[in-house]
Parts: sequence; C-alpha cells; structure tokens
Amino acid sequence: MMLQGRHILLTGAARGLGAEIARCLAGHGAELILADIAEDEGRATAKEVGAQFLHVDLGDPASITALAGSVSKATGGKLHGLVNNGAIATGIGGIGFEEIEIDSWDLVQRVNVRGTWLMTRAAAPLLRASGSGRVVNVASDTALWGAPNLMSYVASKGAVMSMTRSLARELGKDRVGVSAVAPGILTTESTDYVPEARHRQYSDGRAVPGPQAPGEITDVVAFLLSEGALTLTGQVLPVNNGFVFK
Repeated sequence: MMLQGRHILLTGAARGLGAEIARCLAGHGAELILADIAEDEGRATAKEVGAQFLHVDLGDPASITALAGSVSKATGGKLHGLVNNGAIATGIGGIGFEEIEIDSWDLVQRVNVRGTWLMTRAAAPLLRASGSGRVVNVASDTALWGAPNLMSYVASKGAVMSMTRSLARELGKDRVGVSAVAPGILTTESTDYVPEARHRQYSDGRAVPGPQAPGEITDVVAFLLSEGALTLTGQVLPVNNGFVFK
C-alpha cells in the first residue's frame, strides 16, 4: 500500500495498459482520478477500481485545462501523482516515413507530445502543492532502437523521453520527480495493428523471451509514483524484459 492516500491522475485510463495501471495503483491504495476520451470504457474501468472518471481530449488545450480544474476541486488543490499514459497511434502501423500523411503526423504529435506537455503544465501547480509530486510519462522502447515503419509514433515517444529529462530539471527544485517508462509491444487490444512478425521479433529478442503483458509494467509505475522514488528523477526506464538496454 505504498500509495495509500496519494491522489493520482491517470490519463489514457480506459483500456489496455492504462486500465492495468489503474488496477495496480488502486491496489496500492492510491486515490485515483481516471481520464480518457473514451467515456464508456473509462467509466467502466473507474467503477471497477473505485475511482472517479473525468473526460479529457488530450488534443484540445481547453479540455486539458478543464480537467486540471476539476482535479483541483476534487483533491483540495493538491495532486501527488500524474501518469501521462494517454496517447494515440492512429494510422501508423506498417507505414513507411514517405507515406505518412501530414494530418496523421500532426495528430500524433498533437496528442502524444503537446498533450503530455500541456497536461503536465496544467497539473504542475497541484503537484508542487503536494510537497512530493511525481510525474510518470509512458514512452516506448521503439524510440530507443528506432523501430521502422512507425516514425510518427517513434518521434512522439522520443520527444516524451526528452521532455521527461527537461521537466525533471525544472520541477526538481520543488521536489517534484519526473520519470518515464519505456515498454515494448504489449499484449493489448491497442497493439492489434502491429504485424504478427513484429510481435514475434519482440518475443524472441527479449533477454527474458516471450510476450509482455501490461501487468508487467504497472508495479514499476507504482514505485515511480511513490515518495521514495525521487532519486530516479529524469530517468527513462526500458521496462521491456530486456529487448533493448539503455
């Protein structure tokens, strides 16, 4: 119960890795607020784990600002943790860089990069007020080894890694820690677009062979949100069973 009484906001919480993170954090005693654009699935996950659900569109700055205001009211102006898990990979599977549509590229960067920045900016005053705030960004190990035919997504997750380091420098003076996890391809419905050959490549290439389930990431996220994780600020942890080392 290392997160007992800590108020944590989790974006992209409706399904897949986000829902698994929600279950884990609830099990560690966190007071959760779940946010997603998918309201039906998000509310179902929130009901399952005993959390509050709020709608957010990470591509819309006004929606992010409204979410932060609602979180402030719900938590008394303090937030102990933010998990920036919300992201999209729309229309990117198996597409070479020369074939990416500009609108598709812009959408991925708007949600994955700008959305992470704006969400952290909106939550920063609440994190500072808690005295022990933590931010965990969900990146991807594709940005560590340069996965082909995924460039818009890879570029967005590389940016998230760089933002993690910069944010750690800026927020550290307020004892707000910022870190990131970089999982590989997981066995979730959100990776159905990935060709079977790529799944096999990951499974066979890991130091600990085999597929990786979302639940294998979640305890690491929980620790990074804890009070004892401040010494890991600025770090990007490849939680991928040894597919790539950093």
